[in-house]
Amino acid sequence: MKKHIYPFIPALLIAILFTGCDNDVNLYADYKEIPVVYGLLDFQNDTIWLKVTKAFSGPGNALEFAQNPDSSNYSSKLEVTLTGRKNGNNLPVITFDTITIHNKNAGDSIFYYPDQLMYYSTAKLDQEAEYTLNVKLNDKDITAKTKIVNNFHISYPVRTISFTSDKEIKWNSAINGKRYEVDMIFHYKELLPGTSDTLYKSISWHLGMKHSISTSGYENMAIGYSGENFYKLLENKLEKILNVERWTGNIDVYVACASQELDTYIEINNGSTGLLQEIPVFTNINGGVGLFASRHTVHQSVPMTVTSERKLVEDYDLGFKFKQ
Repeated sequence: MKKHIYPFIPALLIAILFTGCDNDVNLYADYKEIPVVYGLLDFQNDTIWLKVTKAFSGPGNALEFAQNPDSSNYSSKLEVTLTGRKNGNNLPVITFDTITIHNKNAGDSIFYYPDQLMYYSTAKLDQEAEYTLNVKLNDKDITAKTKIVNNFHISYPVRTISFTSDKEIKWNSAINGKRYEVDMIFHYKELLPGTSDTLYKSISWHLGMKHSISTSGYENMAIGYSGENFYKLLENKLEKILNVERWTGNIDVYVACASQELDTYIEINNGSTGLLQEIPVFTNINGGVGLFASRHTVHQSVPMTVTSERKLVEDYDLGFKFKQ
């Protein structure tokens, strides 16, 4: 009977915003236990999360195997540690504990359902350190390294944001950062006719992605946006309701940065391949498969300029009013 090997790959980590060891891994070879590790470090997060599972093998339906926790989880808690190194010195070792997340919805991910075991720590990361992950599995060490994406700053917008002409979101690149994705969220209040409750709503706008030239940091970077396209977006997204009243809120600008490893992982998994081409597998986990990388997101919240708000109120029939 034909035997299949199913790697546990969390959908959430694939979707987000993982250079390290470029290892070709044959997931369809004769079965042996394959550790699968995923982790994304952000020095500002209050909790570090890691997923440590294994590939599983057997005849029949993969979906049935996935619902058996023993197929992807190890039978006992593993020793998982993180060691930072800064200026030639080792930082205190971070030891991970485990927690099981219950009551996942069935549609979230078949491989998580109904429970998922996570490794976590509330230790604080140092953005200037390089971290080595170590997972002890019997007599074997599973290891990976990543540098931390440092903090960086948005230089436009600062106090207000304009949509009366074409502008650019501007920032300086981060140390150890390579890939940058920019999003804007327009917040507004809405009062429907015949009601007394004000609703708080928002509209998202993805502006695009840019790569820095290097990971050394301090590059001047920008992604442009069209003021006219902003108003067109609102026209397309907002329902035209007779006598509705709306008021503008702040604009949230997000610039998300990924390390070189995370960028490579995303590029490979999003790449197009022909029918006769083998899909490449990227991993920077020594002794297993998966990804250990870093990311960081900065955020700026500002109001629209007075002229931008006036244009929205006076030139577009969307129910926007001047704020009192």
